[in-house]
Amino acid sequence: MLTHRSSGVVNFAHAAMGMYVAFAFFEFRETGDWVIPILGLPERVHLLARPTLASALGFAALVAVALGLLVYLLVFRPLRQAPALARVVASLGLLLYLQEIVRLRFPVAGASVVTRRPVLGDEPVALFGTTVTENRLILAGLVVVMALVLGAVFRFTRFGLATRAAAGNEKGALLLGISPDRLASVCWAVASVLAGFAVILIEPIAGLSATTTTLLVIPALAAALLGGLESFAITTAAGLGIGMVQSLILGWSVRPDTRWIPDWIPTTGLQQLVPVLVILGVLLVRGDALPDRAAIAGRRLPPSPTPRHVLPWTIALVGLVSVGLVTLDSGYRHALIVSMVFALLTLSVVVLTGFSGQISLAQLAFAGVAGFAAIRLTEHHVPFPLALVLASLLATAIGVLVGWPATRVRGMSLAIATLAIAVAIEELVLGSASFSGGHAGASAPRPFLFGVDVGVGATGTGNFRAAFGFVCLGVLTLASLAVINLRRNRTGLRWLAVRANERAAAAAGIDVTRAKLGAFAVSSFLTGLCGVLMAFSVSTLSPTSFLVIGSLVAVALTYLAGVSSVGGALVAAALTQAGIFTAAMNDLSGGDANPYVFAISGIALIVTAIAAPEGITGVVRSAVARLRPSRPLAPGPAAEVAA
Repeated sequence: MLTHRSSGVVNFAHAAMGMYVAFAFFEFRETGDWVIPILGLPERVHLLARPTLASALGFAALVAVALGLLVYLLVFRPLRQAPALARVVASLGLLLYLQEIVRLRFPVAGASVVTRRPVLGDEPVALFGTTVTENRLILAGLVVVMALVLGAVFRFTRFGLATRAAAGNEKGALLLGISPDRLASVCWAVASVLAGFAVILIEPIAGLSATTTTLLVIPALAAALLGGLESFAITTAAGLGIGMVQSLILGWSVRPDTRWIPDWIPTTGLQQLVPVLVILGVLLVRGDALPDRAAIAGRRLPPSPTPRHVLPWTIALVGLVSVGLVTLDSGYRHALIVSMVFALLTLSVVVLTGFSGQISLAQLAFAGVAGFAAIRLTEHHVPFPLALVLASLLATAIGVLVGWPATRVRGMSLAIATLAIAVAIEELVLGSASFSGGHAGASAPRPFLFGVDVGVGATGTGNFRAAFGFVCLGVLTLASLAVINLRRNRTGLRWLAVRANERAAAAAGIDVTRAKLGAFAVSSFLTGLCGVLMAFSVSTLSPTSFLVIGSLVAVALTYLAGVSSVGGALVAAALTQAGIFTAAMNDLSGGDANPYVFAISGIALIVTAIAAPEGITGVVRSAVARLRPSRPLAPGPAAEVAA
């Protein structure tokens, strides 16, 4: 709430910032070392021989202040007038960077640590006929006190009034001599301290992990949305209420006398469903049918070029991949298959975000549902081609159902909703042992196409068979041509009109709701194809293949490559982990991959969002256009006027 009230930013990496501060605190308390999160600097510096709890807390506060200031000044301040998508991508890049830095520079990142000493005591306390540990009571008291302090500051102090005024009218604040940047910097520093101390204090309750801790932003967003991102009191009450309901669900699942939840429903999934329902309810009730004029001005997405020279490019790329599948070794065939399957996911991002302007972070969750559904269908003797279509249609139905709130919300609000939905699907559906096989996963039967074995597996160097690669190539080629055709016909023009200006599109007679749901349907069908091919490209499909971080990576990579073109989707697929670009780099480096590749990718996303929102393909197009000589005007009246 502090970051939003001061700068209008919803930072998806906020919990990741708190996660790093907590890791730094615990490491400093044990060793006296500061683990520096900046590439190019020493990994750690020894500061104190015998740190105490007080010195460790003071160190954590200083680190959090510095982190908050750096993130605001270097990342989000330059994006103040940028589209919502650019800010989402920048926060995702920051999240990926912090996750990777923690994973690489802390020796125990993501694991339980015996020497991790809690700050608050955990003695049991009898209260109203039940037993509660004292750390939970202290936490609740601290939250209430902090909410009262922040509410008083923003209501009665000059700083609070100035911050509210600057957030409401930045130009007016400047005319009055108020510096919005200075106010926002203070708020970001305080917010970073709050995030760090929150993760430190809840470590004995929620644990500390480079992956799961970052997802604490979802219930936090649910509580903040209930408070309208304005009321500290309502947000505090909502946060406590969400936590209580989640604890009740856990109690109902483990106590024999009150257990009513079926065994096939994952308890964690039901807990994750609580903030999802809160977020969807708030957004549906408070969402506007169309954005106002202020929301339209200055929020342009990267331009979407009209596809040209489609036939030559198609022949060249299909021929190149075909030759590669026949001549390359199994390692490169695997990389080609991974890139082609991932390309279907990035194509879905192009359709939904690049063409229609909607931000969804649940694409990989839809792919997971389709993948496991295809396995179950083929187990019941449904032919592979039919299972491919039916499972993709199931993903389409789920996508349209999820996309229905898009008729009421957009931009950052839709990104929040779909992120929460992705986590709920991951825990509730993909985590169900009866559907996905649980942690063990599920294996797809051998696929046959018109009686021909097109399975991916084989022994020795014949593994990752070219037959399955040609199936992936055929599906990707048809999907890409379909997306290109949609971009050039009336459907694509309607999507672009809605993306540019919903009010103008509605005034021109375009059904905005139908256009948005149509984009969600096409995008979800593409993710379904991706999920099914993923299911048949591995020996065992695991629910961990569809973690929410995968959706974040897909959106981020597509934006990096060029979110508004089919070419950008293909480049993003080549850049994916285990894709053809990674295989080539590993081969050139002798198999010694750069361990900081994902951290560098996070930085690249931030830089792209700030300096080159059109992505790699957009930069290349602009460079080619500048090098291309301008054509002289043909003889005639127009040439005479120009002269």
